[in-house]
Amino acid sequence: MPNPPSMIEKDSRRERTAPDNARMTISTQQSTTGSWAVAPADVGSAEALALLREYFTDVADRYYRLHFDRDGTPEEIETGLADTPSDDLAPPTGLFLLGRYDGEPDACAGLRTLDAATVELTRVYVRPSRRGTGGGSRLLDAVEEAARALGARRIVLDTRLDLVEARALYGRHGYREIPAYSRGPYAEVWYAKDLPNDADPADLAPQQLAPQQRADGARADR
Repeated sequence: MPNPPSMIEKDSRRERTAPDNARMTISTQQSTTGSWAVAPADVGSAEALALLREYFTDVADRYYRLHFDRDGTPEEIETGLADTPSDDLAPPTGLFLLGRYDGEPDACAGLRTLDAATVELTRVYVRPSRRGTGGGSRLLDAVEEAARALGARRIVLDTRLDLVEARALYGRHGYREIPAYSRGPYAEVWYAKDLPNDADPADLAPQQLAPQQRADGARADR
């Protein structure tokens, strides 16, 4: 039997310094019924481990229902968790984000550093009871903030074709399909999003530049 799926499979980890969790600002967003707050968290904490187990169970059950007309067994879930650890989603190789809805841990996402300019998104999950409250969008906003804090200019991910809700969320947030960059039994479609450098004048619209910058740019273009 296949192991429960993970969004990302890698056979090596690349070390790179990540920011201290304590220095990163919690980001919040109001929904119609409550408030989301997302911040870095210890991937080995009880709250993180509970969400990661729910994430694996959710994506594994969907896989087994699609291919075998049943849920995954407890043994298959445990094997999948053991075969695809998340302990690299911590400095210096990555970062784990925990989303709280009205203070309760209800969502998560992870970033894994691939190189100096690229991070990989994984473990994106919102508890079913909180879906439809804006948690997925809030997570992706926080992911971009965290990726920039890591110095990344690009976010990549792979996922399964049947995870249509996640794929639609990525599309709404500007991720586009790219050629395969990874291999694995559950990597069926690949996405990327380039992150502009907010401080780079080349990324600003003309009306956002100071008059002298616009004039200098116009002269340089001639």
